[in-house]
Amino acid sequence: MKAISHPVRLCMISGLLDEPGCNVGKIKECLKIPQSTVSQHLAKLKSAGIVVGERSGVQVNYKVINEDVIKVVNSLVMDID
Repeated sequence: MKAISHPVRLCMISGLLDEPGCNVGKIKECLKIPQSTVSQHLAKLKSAGIVVGERSGVQVNYKVINEDVIKVVNSLVMDID
């Protein structure tokens, strides 16, 4: 829960659930934050086992793999809508 409690990471996870397979550049544009910040947050999510990066040529595309986190974030997003 600590890994997803940061607003930027929560937003990243929500965005990756909406559009799996995003790379750092696309996440950076969407969130309007520096690429280094995106990379730092992704590193924390990866180390927590929440996201995984899959290499496609020179790009790494990320997706959420933790089913518990998917359920929590989906329920949070549904409550907002």
